[in-house]
Amino acid sequence: MGNATAASIRTAVVGFGISGKVFHAPLLAADPQYSLDVIVTADPARAAEAARLYPQARIVPTPEAMFARAGELDLVILGTPPHTHFDLAAAAIAHGLNVVVDKPFVPTSAQGTELIALASDGGVQLTVFQNRRWDADFLTLQKLLRQQALGEVRTFESRFEWWRPEGFGNWRDRVSLAQGGGILHDLGAHLIDQAVQLFGPVEQSYGETANRGSEPGAADTEAFVSLLHESGVRTRLWMNGMAAQVGPRFHVLGSESGYTKWGLDGQEPALAAGMMPSDPTYGVDPQESWGLLGVDGAADPVPAERGAYPEFYVRLAAALRGEGPLPVDPAEPLEVLKIIEGIHAVV
Repeated sequence: MGNATAASIRTAVVGFGISGKVFHAPLLAADPQYSLDVIVTADPARAAEAARLYPQARIVPTPEAMFARAGELDLVILGTPPHTHFDLAAAAIAHGLNVVVDKPFVPTSAQGTELIALASDGGVQLTVFQNRRWDADFLTLQKLLRQQALGEVRTFESRFEWWRPEGFGNWRDRVSLAQGGGILHDLGAHLIDQAVQLFGPVEQSYGETANRGSEPGAADTEAFVSLLHESGVRTRLWMNGMAAQVGPRFHVLGSESGYTKWGLDGQEPALAAGMMPSDPTYGVDPQESWGLLGVDGAADPVPAERGAYPEFYVRLAAALRGEGPLPVDPAEPLEVLKIIEGIHAVV
């Protein structure tokens, strides 16, 4: 079962919250290389919604019910809270199924190392859904760096900030640090991954975390990370769900120019609103939110690359058929996890 055939890749999505409903199911439905055969959710309202949106899929209440049909599947996607990822991924691998694990990958690097070894021994493919590698603004910045439009980059600032004083309304508000909870584990998995993709391996890391919630000892709700890359670039990352005024999404300074971008990528809200990835406006950043390139007094808007979350599944299909690398090598999220663990160990 390690390699899917030329027929549709038979897929199950475990969990139908934000991850399963907003990201995975629509992206799969838009890609003819996949069939969405099973959706796992124990929540009656979510089960009804899944059945309405995907009438061809079998809706089952437990992973056990899905694994009972493992012979009819090629791929399992885990859109569940991080503390469930290890056991579910290990079970999928044991059933000979390829696995996509949502980020954050797993609570500990030891678990990540074990899963990678299990997948290798089991002859199946394991990858992690680092969808923010296909944000419009990230792709635009990658292009500018390839063009050396900023000269020698010196500092990179990146932020995920919102004003959500009521909380996120899901596992992010409840899962403990030991279970892979907290904003550094959750959003740091994206921000640190993007920084490493842009500027290479990390030589030194430092971080600060704070819990602004009501429960003493709960997971962090605010975080700052500083990374010194082996390339010499200094990265500074901010994560905050209670920011009454947000900073720029990207602020990059080089020897010749700078690039500043405000506002978050629009793919998640578009998918949540029901837009299909096949829509011609999907992933298109409006001109008023384009980033500015240049120096003060002489900065111009840079046309944004088109956001491309579907690319993850395009590349995964090729990898499952032996025609290319995985969209995300799980060793990369594992290195990010080690950085996060190092920060948590000293703060």
